[in-house]
Amino acid sequence: MVKYHSGGVFLKNGALINKADTDLPKPETAREGTIAYKIMRAHDQSNRSNKMRLKFDALLSHDITYVGIIQTVRASGITKFPLPYVLTNCHNSLCAVGGTINEDDHAFGLSAAKKYGGIYVPANIAVCHQYIREKLTSCGGMILGSDSHTRYGCYGTMGIGEGGGELAKQLLGNTYDVDAPEVVLVWLEGSVRKGVGPHDVAISLCKTVFADGLVKNKVLEFAGPGVKDLPMDFRIGIDVMTTETSCLSSIWITDEKVKQYYDMVGRPDSFKELRPDDTAYYDSMITIDLSSQECMIALPFHPSNAYTIKQLQADPLGILSKVQEECNRSLEGQVELSLTEKIADGKVFADQGIIVGCSGGMYDNLVEAAAILDGAGTGNGIFNLSVYPASAPINLAITKDCTAETLMQAGAVMKTAFCGPCFGAGDTPSHNALSIRHATRNFPNREGSKPGEGQISAVALMDARSIAATALNGGIITAATDVDYETNPHEYVYDDTIYQKRVYNGFNKPDPNTNLILGPNITDWPTFYALGDNLLIKLAAVIHDDVTTTDELIPSGETSSYRSNPIRLSEFTLSRRAPEYTGISKAIRELDQRRRAGDTPSEVIDILAAVSHDPLTLAKTTDVVSCLFARKPGDGSAREQAASCQKVLGGGANICYEYATKRYRSNCINWGIIPFTIGRDNPFAYETGTYIFIPDIREAIRSGKENIPAKVIGQQTRNAGGQAEDIVLHLTGLTENEKSILLDGCLMNFYKAGHAGI
Repeated sequence: MVKYHSGGVFLKNGALINKADTDLPKPETAREGTIAYKIMRAHDQSNRSNKMRLKFDALLSHDITYVGIIQTVRASGITKFPLPYVLTNCHNSLCAVGGTINEDDHAFGLSAAKKYGGIYVPANIAVCHQYIREKLTSCGGMILGSDSHTRYGCYGTMGIGEGGGELAKQLLGNTYDVDAPEVVLVWLEGSVRKGVGPHDVAISLCKTVFADGLVKNKVLEFAGPGVKDLPMDFRIGIDVMTTETSCLSSIWITDEKVKQYYDMVGRPDSFKELRPDDTAYYDSMITIDLSSQECMIALPFHPSNAYTIKQLQADPLGILSKVQEECNRSLEGQVELSLTEKIADGKVFADQGIIVGCSGGMYDNLVEAAAILDGAGTGNGIFNLSVYPASAPINLAITKDCTAETLMQAGAVMKTAFCGPCFGAGDTPSHNALSIRHATRNFPNREGSKPGEGQISAVALMDARSIAATALNGGIITAATDVDYETNPHEYVYDDTIYQKRVYNGFNKPDPNTNLILGPNITDWPTFYALGDNLLIKLAAVIHDDVTTTDELIPSGETSSYRSNPIRLSEFTLSRRAPEYTGISKAIRELDQRRRAGDTPSEVIDILAAVSHDPLTLAKTTDVVSCLFARKPGDGSAREQAASCQKVLGGGANICYEYATKRYRSNCINWGIIPFTIGRDNPFAYETGTYIFIPDIREAIRSGKENIPAKVIGQQTRNAGGQAEDIVLHLTGLTENEKSILLDGCLMNFYKAGHAGI
């Protein structure tokens, strides 16, 4: 189905060629001929260097990210948004948690759109990415969003999802700085069979490339003869899930179907044909044979933990026992998940089915799910099916053509455009339930789970077609290719009347006289300080999981209601993975507060005595901060709060073997958290409570030093009065701006100091 091929490949006139048989340009020259590089270079301010400095055409945020971003740029003196900035309200749309605070954020968003000239999409009108697809994409464009699934490649737009700090930089006239990425050719061949959907292809792609980081921080470029037969909804269904491969962005060739799409949504001028140059070089290649694609299921706790449904049907006990063991090992005894109890008579039963959001709630998915369920029912047992169209125009279309009627008659519950089930704020499963979802993620501790309180649920990803087939069979996991059904071809009739009547489009029309509406939960950031000359870090959590997700760093779900309140939100940091972290970090923060007030605690003096004969003097120039160690932190969401909450609690550093995503590392930098790494050849055997002293850290960052000597001061060393242990931390690839941000203490301080502000 999906195969990865290492080593570079050339395309010549749209065809794969043998490198050895042809007179070809140098790879670095021919890489400029990819669609990806042609688009990025058109947005690059760096004069074709290996470090790109990008400016985007438009920005996107939703209602659990835009408040913090606007508060940041407001503190920097912004008077208007210099480019289209869309504020959607698709995450905290329920307005059912925490009193008035969710709707207070929405009121703030509308007032900000009026004051600064933004575009405001009210709650339940569209999920963020669908609105962008229908209204702002363009062939050759680039869009930056504060949501990790910012992907519009099949529409000819390169989308990148990042933390809010990177959007603040764009709003303040700065650039998005990134190493010139490698480009991976994704070569599509063949045609899909009936019953196979985009999620099946996407899950297979994640399975092939994620675990070994084969496309991490690279751009996926889709081409090949298999593209032409894929409808646009199928293409975006694959494209939006490229985020789960940990790639930087994606782009596709554009063709007549893309042109027809832009004609349909009333923006014909947004289309142009995108093709690689006559000769283009790709650093590696993935081939996808669509004809052999099977129906898939991604079992907990990752989209790459994938099997064909046939494999699961053939060996349910073996597969679920293995997955259950892996899941419970990651939960470290907090609670036991039982997947094998979902087996009855040799078949696997699900408790719930959800078709939702930017991946599942597309028109074609809903039409085909309805065709499978036409005239049938989902049963009156525990299994239930909920359907969330991705936008009001899609909802209107399925209402007019009776697709919604067919789904409702089968027992499905129709809901509005909402992202909640993707991150744990809607249709939360019951304890130990198995929910099958055409959604983007199935991470641990995401969909309502609270292991520390004995609550756990499991989510498996499946395509809408197989979810409908499962509903048809009363919850028995079923591949849509095993169901005999008649497709009822429909064509999406786009009607944006509701956008015209409900969306506030204030771009280029700022009204400085508008007052921002600030609810009681919308608070300013606490004071952060510039980096001291030296750094004393204390480990507040040591996590040895293979990967630590942003959902574990700061949980989603009900915590999202407090993302406008940095102090209160910080209380949830690592609460579902290392709940002791918050208390430990606060205690470390108090040590530094006392030091700054001239009352240096004896604990700090005792620690510094291991590295200095005059610890009291040394303490005056030494910041005391908490630190997180994780092997590979930051997989998943773009949420900057995974870093900012650590900062609020007194965090000043992360140490890891590698960062799971560029966006998490960027978030750390933007919040003044130094992103150290350590070599895997030096296994991290230190425990929570260990101190590490880093002398002259300010000068090391200022001068660009990448290998930084440090001293480990553990309890044993202190008790014995012995010498501290030498280690080397690494801090590689910082740009000049990133150095300044770390030295200033965070991005807000960087702008307050007048560095590259408006």
